[in-house]
Amino acid sequence: MYSINEIAERVDVLKRRYAERDARMADVLAVRKGDLSGVAPEFFPEGIDKPMIANFVEVAARDMAEVIAPLPSFNCNPSNTLTESAKKFADTRTLIANNYIQYSNLETQMYTGADWYLTYGFLPIVVEADLDEGMPRIRIENPLGSYVEFDRYGRVRAFVKRYMKTVGELVNEFPEYEGQILGPQGRDFADYNSALELIKYEDKDQILLYLPDRKNLPLLQAKNPMGKVMVRVARKPSIDPDDPRGQFDDVIWVQLARARFAMLAMEAAEKSVQAPLALPMDVQELAFGPDAVLRSQTPQAIRRVGLELPTGAFTEQAMLQQEMRLGARFPEGRSGQIDASIITGQGVQALLGGFDTQIKAGQSILADVLEEIVSLCFEMDEKLFSGKKEVSGIYQGAPYKLTYDPARDIKGDYTVQVRYGLMSGLDPSRALIFSLQALQAGLISRDWVMRELPWSMNVSEVQKAIEIERMRDQLSGSFAAMAQAIPQMATQGQDPSDIVAKIADVIQERKKGTPIEDAVAKAFAPVPQPEVPPAGMMPPVEQGMMPPTPPTPGIPEQPAGAPSEQQGPPDLASLLGMITGGQ
Repeated sequence: MYSINEIAERVDVLKRRYAERDARMADVLAVRKGDLSGVAPEFFPEGIDKPMIANFVEVAARDMAEVIAPLPSFNCNPSNTLTESAKKFADTRTLIANNYIQYSNLETQMYTGADWYLTYGFLPIVVEADLDEGMPRIRIENPLGSYVEFDRYGRVRAFVKRYMKTVGELVNEFPEYEGQILGPQGRDFADYNSALELIKYEDKDQILLYLPDRKNLPLLQAKNPMGKVMVRVARKPSIDPDDPRGQFDDVIWVQLARARFAMLAMEAAEKSVQAPLALPMDVQELAFGPDAVLRSQTPQAIRRVGLELPTGAFTEQAMLQQEMRLGARFPEGRSGQIDASIITGQGVQALLGGFDTQIKAGQSILADVLEEIVSLCFEMDEKLFSGKKEVSGIYQGAPYKLTYDPARDIKGDYTVQVRYGLMSGLDPSRALIFSLQALQAGLISRDWVMRELPWSMNVSEVQKAIEIERMRDQLSGSFAAMAQAIPQMATQGQDPSDIVAKIADVIQERKKGTPIEDAVAKAFAPVPQPEVPPAGMMPPVEQGMMPPTPPTPGIPEQPAGAPSEQQGPPDLASLLGMITGGQ
């Protein structure tokens, strides 16, 4: 384990290495906030510190972030799709994984996280242990002030986060160090609103919070119970992986130029309105106001001095707007401003093609990172929070309650599949057509298509519900076909009263809310047959009973024990009785 002084030295090295990156990120943040004059004060005249144009960087960043932000689907696939136990084990882990997402409010965090990812070029995601609730919690960290050390395989070796806290906040959070935080001036003379730098350092061995401005005062130091850094970083593709660049690093200067042109255009318009008057020589008196009267022999010569604006200025403004869209890779179609000459399906697809590719690339990178994050949640839950626990939430639009034990229901299986689905980077219509065509051609299975859909889904339960719905539809269709056969039965002289009565019973059960399968099973339940005693055990004929019917002339008399044609074939008990002599 490194000592506090060694850690402080490593942090200083990281801050010096990424000083240029931090300055660039601060400029982008100032432009996003509309503080253009803070980035380039010489661009703005005195008294005007706000731009007079729309903040293109803010609009484009928010729009792109809202497209990337929706969460993918989190599914745990069974190791064997043919056994019910493997499917149940996978479905339980799927519910556990989705509970991590809901418990951490990751869906809401992703709108800010996607914005940070686009703006700064990388996004740290942290898994923390919530000791109060006994659950792992996912938190998206602000890249501003974050420093990451990677090994040669791209794995996180150490993570550093720099916070700015006031003295009052630090005293409230760490009252046991109040004297050291306030400094030598003490309570009476301390400035509680002054800012101090707070550093959080994490590696595989320890987690540390300390104050560099107070001689590296350690506020919290603990051994890392997981033995690994619980941070993963999503990085935008870059020609220099060590120097991540955001989507708008080079566009902010074009935004400043557009703001400067807007200022000059307003200044030119103001000077045109307030231009001096040109008067002929015979004008002796000059009056001002809306009803002023000027007397001259040549009134047509009275005018204001014209200030002609060069047409190239307006052309340059249009070129700057085009440069901004090109640099930010933000198509004009996203803002609804499309030239009428290309309002066709192919034209819109061509405009949005580049937008779709970068959305797909961003979602693919975030999917890989989220897959590792959920795996870390599984591992932390099993190692730190073993024992039975009960969680609840909403899955597939329906509430659920789950009681699970990480040691039994996770059992060392930390795998999860995170997919944005076939719609990643595609508009819904094209994605739907592609999936249906591939399914019709037999290239993919229905199970795979369902797992690729861009929302969370318990595939096994949905497939079971679909099968039940199909069988219910088939049962209803068979029942309707039987009702249509009633006229034919009546025409052939058969008695349809029994079928009519059973149909009526089914209708009455459906009115009560009974499922169709239960109603049909109840209406068509077999009538229990009376038990027939075996042959030889028949009770004796009592007096007064009718004598046996004499044989009909012309019909040979049947031998004793033979079945009668009118009575029908004997049952199994009678046959056994005849064979064994009634025993």
